[in-house]
Formats: sequence, structure tokens, C-alpha cells
Amino acid sequence: MFKKLAIIFISLFGCLLAVPTLSPKLAPYFPSWIQPIPLGLDLKGGAQLLLEVDTDVMLKEKSAQLYDEVRSAMIDRNKGVIRFSDLRNTGKEVTLVVRDDGEVSKAKGRLRSVLGNNVDVSSSGKTLTISYTSKAREEFINDAMSRSIEIVRRRIDALGTKEPSIQSQGGKYILVQLPGVDNPERIKELIGKTAKMSFHLVNENITSAQLQSGHAPSGTMFLEYMENPGQLIPVYSRVEVSGDSLKNSQADFDQNNMPVVTTEFDASGTRRFAKLTTEHVGERFAIVLDDKVLSAPTIREPIPGGRGQISGGFTLQGAKDLAVLLRSGALPAPLEVIEERTVGAGLGADTIATGKIGSVVGVIFILVFMAMMYGIFGLFADVVLIVNLLMIVGVSALFGATLTLPGIAGIVLTLGMAVDANILPFERIRDEVREGVPTLRAVDYGFTRSTKTVMDGELTNLICALILFQFGAGPIRGFAVTLSIGVATTLFTCLLLTRVFVDYYMNGKSKKIGYIRMK
Repeated sequence: MFKKLAIIFISLFGCLLAVPTLSPKLAPYFPSWIQPIPLGLDLKGGAQLLLEVDTDVMLKEKSAQLYDEVRSAMIDRNKGVIRFSDLRNTGKEVTLVVRDDGEVSKAKGRLRSVLGNNVDVSSSGKTLTISYTSKAREEFINDAMSRSIEIVRRRIDALGTKEPSIQSQGGKYILVQLPGVDNPERIKELIGKTAKMSFHLVNENITSAQLQSGHAPSGTMFLEYMENPGQLIPVYSRVEVSGDSLKNSQADFDQNNMPVVTTEFDASGTRRFAKLTTEHVGERFAIVLDDKVLSAPTIREPIPGGRGQISGGFTLQGAKDLAVLLRSGALPAPLEVIEERTVGAGLGADTIATGKIGSVVGVIFILVFMAMMYGIFGLFADVVLIVNLLMIVGVSALFGATLTLPGIAGIVLTLGMAVDANILPFERIRDEVREGVPTLRAVDYGFTRSTKTVMDGELTNLICALILFQFGAGPIRGFAVTLSIGVATTLFTCLLLTRVFVDYYMNGKSKKIGYIRMK
């Protein structure tokens, strides 16, 4: 008895989850975790962007870091300087020439010790070639993809865009679907910015003639000033504080009621920022964003608290956008929009209306067929079919799944499988009665002996759905999600709920069932 009550309770709860989706006006009366199932891009309308992650640029930056690490390892005064010349970075590897033949082995050993297993060190005479291993490059690319997806997600979420779909596609592409977004231009601009911030000291020893020549001396960079694109600011290449140490950033107003961006560093960044502002009072430091100087203020006094303020003639929206960029972190590699699609809400509305008509007609035909073929048992199957449909919608909403056209196709396919899952035990009952088995026992045999067949078929569908989810993308995944949920609800309703209805009707008695006499 307890088992039957539990089955009925779970069925009612599953149907209850679908109420906000079927009647959105009732959604405010439900808890926040029971909300309408969101519609996908093809139903609600919106924008779709296909972004390409430029991993070549990222690998060149890694090679530049390797160049600095090799140079530092060779001139380590604690371990002894190894004399070398002709240090070069080709973009894929770093080469150098060791001056003393006897120090080639020593140089190789030190580089391997300092740089670790991610680097290959080979020699040809006195020339050493240092490069990242293929495994390390693959890890860099995979890490850049995962970080880019997460950063894009944080930036879009910070803009208040609801139900975005962001996923990897084809190795170096990111598919972004934004339901309900009519104009994706601002989002394109925001998610495509690298937003790499760093703090550098300004080189005050550079003359005007050197600036006009455009040739920066070693250790110095001439960077464009954002407020005045024609002006160059000489800054030291050394990064005093990295934007990676930034913990938080918010748009605010200064004392003159002008929009600014406030920054807050983590513990490590706070120590470095405090050291910078303490040791260089009276000097200028540059706030560099994406290789452009955002601001170059003079350090008036030490700033020990790790809190700063960036001003630069922002509009309020500009300050908010910059705060979002800094807060979400720098992209590990540039992003390029290579495909853009916009789906109008009207097209989605037409699709929904057509889908509703098709679904209603199909369900009516199924219900009538089951009732005509199997009598009272067919009516039980009809009720179970409706419960199954409601549970699919409710569980999908509970798990935060997004309803798309392929998802609707998955639901329709599930309903077809559910009809089949009901027919199998009914036909087995008919066969048992034909063999002369009493009706009550035939009902028991029909359900128990068809269970394995039903489960085999449904589990096969589940395996297919999981494979589609694992290796598919976009619409394929939406189809796989609804199909997987449908398999679970079909097994529950057809094997358990139908049996509850039949047992209640039979009530422990061998009754004659009309459809069994049909030939």
C-alpha cells in the first residue's frame, strides 16, 4: 500500500512542477525553484554568435613568457651565470647560443630543472632550442577554451541576459545563444574584449625625441594613451601588479560625481600594490588595459589597503562595462565573431503555435487509438500518457533545461515510446489469456514478463541519448536532454503507475476484460 501511495505522490508532484510552464500566471505563487521552463533561441527569438578562440596568439604569448624564463634561468646569480648570446623567440620556440662548449650540458640541465616537464630542451652544438611539448600545448589550448567559456559566461550573466547557452563546439569555437536579445552588438563588443589589465611604472627618462622616433629602448614600451590616441606614454615592460590579482571591481562616482571604476585586490595583489605605491611616491604609474594606457596618475601617498580608483572620462555605461570586464577576468586568447544569426520573436511564436496544434492533434489520435484498442486499460494508458507528458515538462523545468524545437521532437519521440511501453504488457496479457491463464494471473504475468523487454528498449534509448549529449552540441544536446528525461519518466509511469491503476481496477478479482476477447 505504501509503495502505491509513493508512486501516486511522485506522479502528482511531477505534474505540479509543470503547472508554472502551462500557466505562467501562476508562477509567482510557486517557489523560486519551480518556475516555467525557459524557451530556447528557436522558440523565443534572439541572437546566436559563433566565436573563434585565437589560440595562436595565446601560444605566442606563452612563447614570450618562455623567453623571459629562459633568460632568467641563464643569468641566475645564485646558481651562477651561464654566458650565452643570440637569444631569440621565433614564436614557437626559443633558441640561444652557449658561449662555452663546456657549459652546454650545464645549461641544458638547469633549463630542464627550472622549466619542468612541460618543456623540451635540445641541443645542436652550442645552440640550444627550448620549446613546449605537444602535450603542454594541448593543455594550454584546452585550458584557454574552458577559461574563455567561463569568462564569456560571467560577462553575459553580469549584463543580466537570461538563459544564455554557452558551449564549446569543434575544438576552438564557442557557440553563444542569447534568447530574447534583439541587438547583440553591445554583447559582441563586450565579450570580445581581452580586458587584460596591468600596472606599470612610467619611464620618465625618455626624451621627446625618442617618443617621436617610436623606437622604444630595451625594457620600455611606448603605449597609446586612450584619452588621446595620438599621444604615447613610455612605460616599463615589467608588470608591477597584474590584473590577475584583481578581486573585485565596481562602477561608482568620485567626489565630483563623475563615473569611475573602483578596484580591490586580493592578498597578494594588495601587498604588491602597497609596495609599488610606497616605494615610488611622487612617480607616475600607468594603468594598462589591452596594451593601451587607461590612466597614468602620480602616486601621491602609499595605498596599503589594496583599494584603488580608475578614472578616465567614463560615461556611466562605460564604467559599468569596464567593471564587468575587469571583474570577470582577462580572456586567455582573443575572440573573433565568425558567424552571427538573429531569430525574430515572431518566427518563434509561429513555431510554438504550429507545434501546439501538431502536438494536440497527435496526442488526441493516440488517446483515441489506445481507448479503442484496449478498452478500460487503454483509458488507463491515456491517463498515464498525459501524466508522463506533464512529468517531462516539470522535470525539465526543475533541472533548468531549455525547451527548443529539437527538445520538442524528443518529447514527441518519448510519447511514442511510452505508447509502446504500455502496449507490450497489454499484448502479453492478451497472450496469457489466450493460453487459458485466469485473468488476474494473466495481468500479473503480463506486467512482470514484459518488464525486461520494456526496460531493454528504454535503456537502449537512454544510451543513445547519453552519447548524443556527450558528443553533440547545441540542438543535438537539447534533443538528448529531453529524451533522457523522457526515458526516466516513461519507465516510472508505464511500469509503475499503469500497474497501480490496473491493480485498483482488478481489486484482486478475475474480471473479464473486453479487449482480451478481441481477435
